Amino acid sequence: MKISKLKPIETLTQVDKIEQSLQDYLESANLQPGDALPKEVELAQALGVSRTAIREALSRFRTLGIIESRKNRGMLIASPDPLVNFERVMSPKLLNDDTLRDMFELRLVLEVGNCELVFKRKTAADIEYLESIVDKEEHTAQSPKNSAILIKYDIDFHSGLYKISGNDTLIRFQKMLMPVFMYSFKKFHPDPKQSILNHEVSHRDLLNTLKKGTVDDFRSKMKKHLRNYYDKIS
Repeated sequence: MKISKLKPIETLTQVDKIEQSLQDYLESANLQPGDALPKEVELAQALGVSRTAIREALSRFRTLGIIESRKNRGMLIASPDPLVNFERVMSPKLLNDDTLRDMFELRLVLEVGNCELVFKRKTAADIEYLESIVDKEEHTAQSPKNSAILIKYDIDFHSGLYKISGNDTLIRFQKMLMPVFMYSFKKFHPDPKQSILNHEVSHRDLLNTLKKGTVDDFRSKMKKHLRNYYDKIS
């Protein structure tokens, strides 16, 4: 029996459809942040729906930061922060293992991708800051009971590289990924201290390359530095 004539069941709710229509309207009208939206009653009349349904659709836009309400001005187009909702769900307790693994891999990709910005924007003060971290890390590594402190210095070093990039979105994204990265790190590496110390390329090597090498050298060494982590993912 042929089933090609069967039509898919409509799964969108009325509010979903209203949301899509409003999204199309905002894009076609080329509204900019600060521009006013029509009133709820006008939108309801234009779409032939109830104000309650319009209000629910608009509440979704507020949650996403697309619109905002201002006293005596009504609803205005806002400048949404694309990372706000991402921040709310970036918790190991909320994500399944597959997503956690994906986030772990994404963090590794960002580390390598950030090399170009780091090398271009580094300053003498940045180098001095990283050097202080590496000095403390090497001193701490001499004690067999300082795994937690070593992890802190590892985080400080790589966070320092993100700060050097000067890209605020990238810096925020790195901070958001940190809880996921730490969860995955501990899951993949039962002995964190050995994982940190047994890099093919150390933080000292990375620092020296940042001081005297080329961006291609730095990127290559960063890949080797992260090799322990890449080897743990399939």
